Amino acid sequence: MAIKAKHQRLVLLVIALVVLIGAGLLAAWALRNQASYFYVPSEIVADPPAPDRAVRLGGMVEQGSIKTQPDGVTISFVVQDGEARVPVTFKGIAPSLFVEGSGVVAEGKMRTDGTFIADNLLAKHDENYVPREMQNMTDAQAKQVVAETQ
Repeated sequence: MAIKAKHQRLVLLVIALVVLIGAGLLAAWALRNQASYFYVPSEIVADPPAPDRAVRLGGMVEQGSIKTQPDGVTISFVVQDGEARVPVTFKGIAPSLFVEGSGVVAEGKMRTDGTFIADNLLAKHDENYVPREMQNMTDAQAKQVVAETQ
C-alpha cells in the first residue's frame, strides 16, 4: 500500500525534527564540560574549581606584581579583588593594555598548589579609553579624525 504525498511530507518532517533534536542534545552533551565558568579571586579561593576544569579568573592586576621570568615569555602576576589574591602564571605575549592596576580576565586552569595557569589573557580598559594615536590630540582634532573616518 502506497503512502499518500501528504503523509510522506508529515513523516519526513517528523524524522527531520527528531534528527534535529537529537543533534542538539548530542552537542549539548559533548560540550557539557567545555563551558568556562567565571570566578573572581575571593570565589576561587573560597571554593576552588577542579584542577582539570577550564575557568576564567577576573580581577585587578595587583600593583608591583608583574614579574617576567628569565625565559622572556613567561610572566607571573597576582590578580586581586580587594578580598583575596590569586597568583597567576602566563606563557605568551601579553596584550598591550595589560598593565599593573588594570582589569584582566585570565582563561585557564587552577593548579592544586593555588596557582592559576593562564592560557589566554584578556586585558580590560576603563570607559575613558583613548587609542594611543589619539592621546595627544585636542578634542577638536579627535573629532576631526573621527569625522574623516566615517
